[in-house]
Amino acid sequence: MGKVEKQLEAAGIILPKAPASLAAYAPGVVSGKMVYTSGQLPMVSGSLAYKGRLGENASVEEGYAAARQCAVNCLGVLKSLLGDLDRVIRVVKVTGFVNSAADFDGQPKVINGASELLQTVFGDAGVHARSAVGVSSLPLGAMCEVEMIVEYHD
Repeated sequence: MGKVEKQLEAAGIILPKAPASLAAYAPGVVSGKMVYTSGQLPMVSGSLAYKGRLGENASVEEGYAAARQCAVNCLGVLKSLLGDLDRVIRVVKVTGFVNSAADFDGQPKVINGASELLQTVFGDAGVHARSAVGVSSLPLGAMCEVEMIVEYHD
């Protein structure tokens, strides 16, 4: 077990295996020295753990936890593709989609759940470019979806 996984374990986080795709796509793709994850929902043990719309029937705190779980699931995809999270040089970009009511403007606070986890795990290498986008719906009614781009070394 590498340094990054030990940090995750110390934080009580168990990495899931890469999830099965819900449609015609791969959970992640390696191209050159970059890994692109597909959008990950806040799934836990194969079930959607966070469902709802922010600003309507879900709180920012719940959304934050959902985004954090999405990031954990992205890390599971990275591990499945790289074999060892210590191969990550840096998290380059995170894109978060937040299931939002029309007047909800707290998307950045929600996606901080993913960003802060990545910064805790990877330190300075976890500081990334980011977009936090409000959308009117997400697959399965999920609160949020997160994807990332990561640079890695051999």
